[in-house]
Amino acid sequence: MRSVENSTMIIGVPTEVKTREYRVGMIPAGVRMLRAHGHQVLVQTGAGIGSGIPDEAYQQAGAEIVSGPDAVWKRAEMIFKVKEPLKEEYPRLREGQILYTYLHLAAAPELGQELIRRGVTGVAYETIELDGGKLPLLQPMSAVAGRMSIQVAATYLEKERGGKGILLGGVPGVRRGRVAIIGGGVVGQNAARMAIGLGALVNVLDINPDTLAYIDDIYQGRVNTLYSDPVSIEESVCRADVVVGGVLVAGARAPRLVTEAMIKKMEPGSVIVDVAVDQGGCIETCHPTTHDDPTFTVHGVVHYCVANMPGAVAHTSTFALNNATISYGVKIADLGIVEAAKQPAILRGINTYRGKVIHPAVAAALGVEHHSL
Repeated sequence: MRSVENSTMIIGVPTEVKTREYRVGMIPAGVRMLRAHGHQVLVQTGAGIGSGIPDEAYQQAGAEIVSGPDAVWKRAEMIFKVKEPLKEEYPRLREGQILYTYLHLAAAPELGQELIRRGVTGVAYETIELDGGKLPLLQPMSAVAGRMSIQVAATYLEKERGGKGILLGGVPGVRRGRVAIIGGGVVGQNAARMAIGLGALVNVLDINPDTLAYIDDIYQGRVNTLYSDPVSIEESVCRADVVVGGVLVAGARAPRLVTEAMIKKMEPGSVIVDVAVDQGGCIETCHPTTHDDPTFTVHGVVHYCVANMPGAVAHTSTFALNNATISYGVKIADLGIVEAAKQPAILRGINTYRGKVIHPAVAAALGVEHHSL
């Protein structure tokens, strides 16, 4: 493992393989930054096409374009990705390699075991955490997903798509759509912003009184804020035309706050968007779906549970993500993982290291022993 500042590291950027995942782990500006620090960057042919970035743009920034994923994974000491490796990528993981991506291991125990078995250092975007609890690498994608959740819900409320045929903003003389947002974090606040913009009636539920006070203040009464308990959740969900699940516990599985019994009480044609599905989901009836087959219906309620929602707006998402990830990535490449981990935010991002689980919440979720770095 590297521990000398400014030593050269080989960085790999493979093409994402998840269904309709058009994002890419690095933009040309990121390549230029790493090259300026003396590192070598390998980019798989066509990796950026889905985000509107041609190979030539990477070459101009100083990257080497290589054919096929095997060439990237075999040579790279550190991998920049967007989504967690899928089964077809497991054989490419190797001991000592640094994997820098969204991992969501609490909802992917099989991947967690693979990283442990293969001795991979897994640094998860979603658990890099500042001292105040802010999750800087999760925030941009949470913002995208929160805004998309209302856009998606408005579409699936249309009758021809299985919805109840309600326009969220209504028209004069006809009631507006009712939106219940579970969780007042980045997802919830961005969902509320979009829902209010469309003219919907919005409830935001959270357990943090400061969060509720902040939302109440910035929206000046246009959002109804409620303390999140089983009674207020049930009342809000049962009356809602749209329910957005936006609950997160860093590194851990999302708590199941909306039960199947509540879903049964919703009107047929209502819509659920569970943004937390990549962490296991906060709605009992949800399971991950893909952009190819994004919805299913339970008790007459349309469920949209795509685990990589921001991939649908890949250009916006890729650039927003890289703006957040690159500085931490450069730090890891410059110093090596052990020295970089002296920065507390990066230490919290390390999920696995040399066959051990370093993050306590991930260890608890996987049912394995927690170790210190």
